[in-house]
Amino acid sequence: MTTKHKIRRLAFWSIVIAFAVMALKFVAWRMTGSVALYSDALESIVNVIAAAAAYYAIRLSQKPADAGHPHGHHKAEYFSAVLEGVLIVLASFLIISEAWAALQTPRSLEEPFAGLAVNALATVVNVVWATLLLRVGSTDRSPALEADGRHLMTDVITSVGVIGGLLVAMATGWRALDPLLALIVAMNILWQGWKVIGQSVQGLMDVAADPELTMKLRDIISANSGGALEVHDLKTRIAGRATFVEFHLVVDATMTVGDAHAICDRIEAALEAEIPSLRVIIHVEPDEEAKLPKGTSAVPFA
Repeated sequence: MTTKHKIRRLAFWSIVIAFAVMALKFVAWRMTGSVALYSDALESIVNVIAAAAAYYAIRLSQKPADAGHPHGHHKAEYFSAVLEGVLIVLASFLIISEAWAALQTPRSLEEPFAGLAVNALATVVNVVWATLLLRVGSTDRSPALEADGRHLMTDVITSVGVIGGLLVAMATGWRALDPLLALIVAMNILWQGWKVIGQSVQGLMDVAADPELTMKLRDIISANSGGALEVHDLKTRIAGRATFVEFHLVVDATMTVGDAHAICDRIEAALEAEIPSLRVIIHVEPDEEAKLPKGTSAVPFA
């Protein structure tokens, strides 16, 4: 199975899982009447919408480059992640409204233990699925899967806090704790939504590769640029799963175009063998464009 197919399949199953978890959480709310569990269930609606948006964005991002999009559609996943962040923020305001109303008239819980058991089952499902999405999203560099995984993990933390708080409320008889928990849930969701939006916007702004990857690129280029004189102006940018790298390669002015092209081919092959999602652009320059004095160690970076 290719990486693209694996990511697309996980995105599809995320929709199915989101619907199942949403159903369980609404059952838990109906069994108990808890506004905290209701707030948890409302967030699961966002999960369904976000999972569907992520699936569409991933399919779009995997489309090949065309005349209108010569660099591909890689950034589509970031738009999905931004949408997910906005939906999370909207859900938090809806929960705040419900919690505030319930705080004015606290009520007792119905069938609390059975309802909490159902909610706990939904939480376990989310833990397993969020862990898988985060692992695959990080390994295969899918912003949409990572955003979905982070959101689900936030949902898990929320659910655990709600379950623990409601157990305390049942033990103490303090009915106001239920809507207070819902308010805490809403503030946590609001903060997580803001982080998802911020991280996704960074991706849309052509953020550079991290220092570790940049050093790896430099090492690969240096090891495979024999025959060249210097490398300078290395630039990188991340767009979804794709990493774009460009640099200037200085060669002897008397070198033939064929020989210079052979060096470029060798460098590109080595880079793409290590990082398959890489897109490489090399600008070849004559030795008078070198930035370091002649006689420096072989193929240095300026």
